[in-house]
Amino acid sequence: MMTERVDEGEGPPDEDRPRLAGADPAAEFGRLFDRYARPLHRYLARRVGAETADDQVSETFLIALRQRRSYDPAQGAVRSWLYGIATNLLRRHVRDEVRALRATARAAGQLPQPHPGHDGRVADRVDAAVLAGRLAAALAELSEGDRDVLLLSSWAEMDSAGIAETLGIPVGTVRSRLHRVRTRLRATAPTAPSKEESHD
Repeated sequence: MMTERVDEGEGPPDEDRPRLAGADPAAEFGRLFDRYARPLHRYLARRVGAETADDQVSETFLIALRQRRSYDPAQGAVRSWLYGIATNLLRRHVRDEVRALRATARAAGQLPQPHPGHDGRVADRVDAAVLAGRLAAALAELSEGDRDVLLLSSWAEMDSAGIAETLGIPVGTVRSRLHRVRTRLRATAPTAPSKEESHD
């Protein structure tokens, strides 16, 4: 049974659906920044690194400020609108992200195998690195839409409704993508070498 998460930064419905078009931009965006910048930064940093995330958070709020008249509270929560802007910015970085995931996968395949007698912790690290490489390769092979849904769920801790609002797709599509992607990634996990197979 899947339970929906309570999203960080979410408040009462009226508070999470401010009227930005007529608001004092400095005060309203200061409040929005205080409320959403940190969780948005965590999500972005996991996708593109902390330094790029700093820039993307700033750019997200700059775009939101410039496009504040386009925000319609009736269409969804401001959190989803902000994550939608950030996700669109991330798409500019998709090529770099995929390249990095593929490089991680290649590097994991080039890890030296531990010598017999090495400490168990070293073996565990090597196994974890191999598994991380396989996971990175699997993430790199996902379509952009599937990767966005998975990472908004896993790293931004959004529920299906929030992801649907963010990406502008039906909730059913989000759920089917999550199911498909998780099934695919589970198939990757069991292929990690066990200690008995790799280090005996």
